[in-house]
Amino acid sequence: MSNNLLQTPIEYLKGVGPNRGELLRKELGIYKYQDLINLFPNRYIDRTRYYKINELQNNNAEVQIIGKIINIKTVEQKRGKRLVATFVDDTGQMELVWFQGHKWIRESLKLNTVVVIFGKCTSFNGLFNMAHPEIELLSEHEQSLRSAMQPVYPSTETLTNRGISNRAINKLMQQLFLETQALFSETLPDYLVNELKLIPKNVALFNIHFPKSADILARAQFRLKFEELFFIQLQLITKNLIRKHKIKGHPFDKVGENFNDFFKNHLPFELTNAQKRVVKEIRNDMGSNAQMNRLLQGDVGSGKTIVALMSMLLALDNGFQACLMAPTEILAN
Repeated sequence: MSNNLLQTPIEYLKGVGPNRGELLRKELGIYKYQDLINLFPNRYIDRTRYYKINELQNNNAEVQIIGKIINIKTVEQKRGKRLVATFVDDTGQMELVWFQGHKWIRESLKLNTVVVIFGKCTSFNGLFNMAHPEIELLSEHEQSLRSAMQPVYPSTETLTNRGISNRAINKLMQQLFLETQALFSETLPDYLVNELKLIPKNVALFNIHFPKSADILARAQFRLKFEELFFIQLQLITKNLIRKHKIKGHPFDKVGENFNDFFKNHLPFELTNAQKRVVKEIRNDMGSNAQMNRLLQGDVGSGKTIVALMSMLLALDNGFQACLMAPTEILAN
């Protein structure tokens, strides 16, 4: 895909426009098509089951139900107004509640039309209710590019109150893939993709947003996680090479009296093979022209300090000083 298309301002995506574009920039940092593509879901919800109202439980679970809205009213309360809609199916009725965005929501709701609602179900005064549910016409629900595993995207209260719900973001993602035809350029070498049996970049991106199964989702996540870590590792290697060439160190190539005397006459025990190997590696590093940055890792009591001490003696043998820092608790003891 042309990178120019990915750099298109987000307000030019069908369904966004200037107002929504400003909200997406402010709330989610989405400025371009590329930013929306990289808005990966936080989690996924099983959208294969439809509940009946008489099957609901007061457990704050996320459910989806097919039914109709038969009434809408505004209820006055001490802390303000709330919009309440009566939702029914063939087993009972419940309430849908909105505390903000009344005007936009009232205009978008259609009475006596079959819809699919989705959200968290609770009980109040003996009646089940759902606050700020997602609502979709059944006809659109069946035709939409919907997977069994529904993605849940990062969001904010401001976006939800302004009508940019999770479902709205999902629709924008569908539109984005329709406009771009999901033809995203491969970013890894072919030999690496084939050797590790990774799925292509465009397939991974599509299935992150519209997974058909848990298996393909896992493969898509692995592919994108591998790519991220792969390029981080390349950056670290590149920075390390640049540092070695640009920042010259002092070669400690002399193994002198301090090191040899301590090793032969004062070391009260035999070093382990692992300690000998690490001391040798550090000697080689310190003998080069490049600065050494090394993390020595080992269990408590494994002998890290003695390795550090012998490295310090190498510095002394080459006319330099060395400093060993320890936590305050150790010094106090």
